[in-house]
Amino acid sequence: MQLVEGTTVGIDLGTSFSSLCQLDDQGAPVVVDNALGSPVTSSIVLLGDDHRVSVGPTPEMMIEQPDNTVVAVKRQMGNNDYFRIYEGKKLTPEFLSAMILRKLKQDCEQVVGPIGNAVITVPYYFNDPCRQATMQAGQIAGLNVLDVINEPTAATLAYAWMHGDLGVAAANAKPKKILVYDLGGGTFDVTVVTYTPTNFQVEATDGDTFLGGLDWTRRLVNHAAEEFQKKYNMDPRDDPHARVALTEDCEVVKQDLTKRMRTTIDVSYRGLDLQIAVTRADFEALTADLLQRTRDTTELVLELAGVNAADLDEILLVGGSTYMPMVHTMLEDLTGRTPSTTLDPRIAVAQGAAVHAAILEARATGGESRLSDAVRARLGSVSSTDVNSHSLGVEITDPSAPGGKRNHVMIARNSPLPAKIDQRFVTDRPNPQGIRIRLLEGEVSDIDACTPVGDFRITNLPPGLPAGSPVEVSYSYDSNRRIVVKARELTGNAEASVDIQYEGTLDDNSVEAFRSLAEQYSID
Repeated sequence: MQLVEGTTVGIDLGTSFSSLCQLDDQGAPVVVDNALGSPVTSSIVLLGDDHRVSVGPTPEMMIEQPDNTVVAVKRQMGNNDYFRIYEGKKLTPEFLSAMILRKLKQDCEQVVGPIGNAVITVPYYFNDPCRQATMQAGQIAGLNVLDVINEPTAATLAYAWMHGDLGVAAANAKPKKILVYDLGGGTFDVTVVTYTPTNFQVEATDGDTFLGGLDWTRRLVNHAAEEFQKKYNMDPRDDPHARVALTEDCEVVKQDLTKRMRTTIDVSYRGLDLQIAVTRADFEALTADLLQRTRDTTELVLELAGVNAADLDEILLVGGSTYMPMVHTMLEDLTGRTPSTTLDPRIAVAQGAAVHAAILEARATGGESRLSDAVRARLGSVSSTDVNSHSLGVEITDPSAPGGKRNHVMIARNSPLPAKIDQRFVTDRPNPQGIRIRLLEGEVSDIDACTPVGDFRITNLPPGLPAGSPVEVSYSYDSNRRIVVKARELTGNAEASVDIQYEGTLDDNSVEAFRSLAEQYSID
């Protein structure tokens, strides 16, 4: 890892809102306000005229130009089929996310000076193509990306650091066990983390990259549209302008119901108006199945970690959607504990990313930095043990499986990293010209439901090799999330290996081309 000139920061690249944070001289993680004086920046991108891109446009701008508005691009990270056409250019999720990062960088540089290095956060349940895409978004934005860190790990770092539990020598310090419930605008995950003053260890994690506050808002949108349709036989969702306006109104209503027991949705469409009363109980009934999905995941993670609710020292809430009272009520019912309110759910992840960035900076500089000696000593004493959030395996022949092929898991999810395993297989036909090793990421046996992460072939096989000849596969996944797979045919000792290059991400030339293109756009 190499630092470049400029300030080192942590960035929470969120589905709905993003923020940037750095450690001050005394080690406090301070979120840097944007040009509007807010600690968070809307992650909505409006592709305007004449190379002008607005990040966090006003509702009026989005209603006026719905077809040029990009919402929740984080959900598309790693998706090679998603793009937007703008001024004749095909813009990928990496580029669109880079516009958000550039806006953060541009605004915050007015406060802290040039920004060079960054740690960017991702949901724990992001697969590796999504993580790679996030790093490339940072590179396109002109950042030297030191690392991507999982959001719940970052939140726990912020909690432990700000409570003085981290990097402090303490004899016989009792490990603390934390459950992090992270419900953001577009993604959800829950994680159990155990930590001491000098070490973090993730015990188990699970989540959903397509579940978040946006889904709660859409339930209100659909409810209001259906009520309007019943009265007037017209659906405001059919018109892009009306749909955006209704979505903005329902987002406000959702936030109102956090503080109030009753409010109204005002729907206007084609000169007709309807006022719809909504209570908090109505809202909770409309979204009960969404909340249940998060409860099911929480129960699963506790089971995977082998933890009872009584074993938890704290429940951390992360993400703006955790302000909803229904979340607090559900977690209290499930665990018998009141979730902690000591961290601001909107900025905790960015604060933890800043702590992690400072740890990496201290290591890279040998401890030399603007931080005080005491802070550097704390940072230098911290280590962590992570786990993989998705299982890694190989495609094998199985006559009983659909299509005769299935996924054979070699490194199970929630395995501590680094992880390495060697297994023997056999060839499935006589005299093969080559042996293909196809690598998959996923929990199920169905290969079509898994994510391909690479493949390679063993060649130069001995002639007349019989079916059933042994092949040894060595699968390793290091703490930097680099996957290396080696395979050796044991009869003739022919072997091959691969460093994974994830499908669905940009090559170096594309990243550089997008970086040059990004510099041509003005960011508002």
